[in-house]
Amino acid sequence: MSDLLLYYQRPEPATWVFLSSFLLLGIYFVFHRFFSIRNLDLVLLVLLAPGLMMVYEGRQMHAKAETAAAQLNSTVEVASAEASTTTDDPSNTSQEAVAAALSMSQSLEYYGFMALLIACSLLMTRMLLDCRLHRRPLLVPNLSIGGLSFLGVSMFVFLMANVITSSPREQQLRGPSLGPGYALLNMLPELPTIPPDKEQQALAEDSTTDRDSAGSAGDAESGRDDSVPIVQAEAPQATDAESSAGSPWLPNVARSLAIVSNLAILLGIVGIGYWHFDNVQTGIGCAVMYLLLPYTAQMTGNLQHVVPAAFLVLAMLMYRQPLIAGALLGLAAGLVYYPLFLLPLWISFYWHRGRARLLTGIGASLALLAGLLLLQGIDAFTTHLRWMFGLWEPRMDGLEGIWAPGGIPADYRLPVLVGFILLSFSFVFWPSRKNLGSLMCNTAAILLAAQFWHGNGGGLYMAWFLPFTLLT
Repeated sequence: MSDLLLYYQRPEPATWVFLSSFLLLGIYFVFHRFFSIRNLDLVLLVLLAPGLMMVYEGRQMHAKAETAAAQLNSTVEVASAEASTTTDDPSNTSQEAVAAALSMSQSLEYYGFMALLIACSLLMTRMLLDCRLHRRPLLVPNLSIGGLSFLGVSMFVFLMANVITSSPREQQLRGPSLGPGYALLNMLPELPTIPPDKEQQALAEDSTTDRDSAGSAGDAESGRDDSVPIVQAEAPQATDAESSAGSPWLPNVARSLAIVSNLAILLGIVGIGYWHFDNVQTGIGCAVMYLLLPYTAQMTGNLQHVVPAAFLVLAMLMYRQPLIAGALLGLAAGLVYYPLFLLPLWISFYWHRGRARLLTGIGASLALLAGLLLLQGIDAFTTHLRWMFGLWEPRMDGLEGIWAPGGIPADYRLPVLVGFILLSFSFVFWPSRKNLGSLMCNTAAILLAAQFWHGNGGGLYMAWFLPFTLLT
């Protein structure tokens, strides 16, 4: 990053949480009307940050503990290779410390997900009650359009520079494993935009050194002659996604998609404010608020978050063109599965006018995505198609978030799923008179509700609902 911007260093997530929270309050808080719905909405958005930070710190602690465990195992191997006659075994104490660190990291991550879902439940309640409001709060920032535009462009440049200079190798330490979704999109690496942990890197290097030492000791015991050169294929350092993904062009495709998707989200938000609300200041204000949120700084390069969000925002932007809106909605649903539950709401919105064009657009997009799966071979087509539409029984193992082992029993996920499906289909009947405002807030409510039964880090996929929440 410092090569693009002189001496620039990525801020630590905790530091950015405090800075962005104060910026949000300073720019958007209504100081002359303390008790207002707009201030309440702002507080609800800020409440997403503590849970996000707890999840991040928990995963960092877990990665450090796993690295320390690997280093400890290497140390034990070295001691065994030296055939020490000492009876004292200090490794037991170290193993207990590593086990305690793993337990603490799991607890911190669990409570982080709980905090995220509590904040999501408050936001979902706010979205469901929005249809009852006769007058919605207008977003008028405490900054001029020129100042907002300058701040937004600057933030976008810095965030995209983080994407360009990110190392896809770090994705194994960030983000949840993939659930149902599109196989071709899952091939692309995640691009972490937060600074790597130097302490963890040092532990990993020490662990590698210890393994090398153990290997040298084993060679010495076996009587290997070091004077004889041995040709061995050395595994390259996975400093980029070329080694992890197997194709040198995949990281560049991922970077391009991340930049284009984030730009589409921002332009879509501004376009909705300009064309549908007749207020460009509101659109720019919502776009800048999206950039300032701590979530955006952490998940800018996660394609599972930003690509579907871009299609959803553009679908809302083009809602007056049912065919185009349906095509964009179908692309979002085909990529990550969960927007499929938006179909009852959107079909009922176009029921009297545009229903056929909407369904045509959705069907064409899903057929296109399904056809592209043939690029990976006919044998894998059925498996990938089932993965795309989530055609299997709800999983009870291998889950993350609050449903991870040690958290809430996975059996309780089934009634949550049933309640979510009932909520999704209930929007067919209410509100009886639908407009853009109800479509927007109910879309956000459904995507917020999906976080509760999401088995792969539910609560983290904020890009799916944040644009609509901000515009509401």
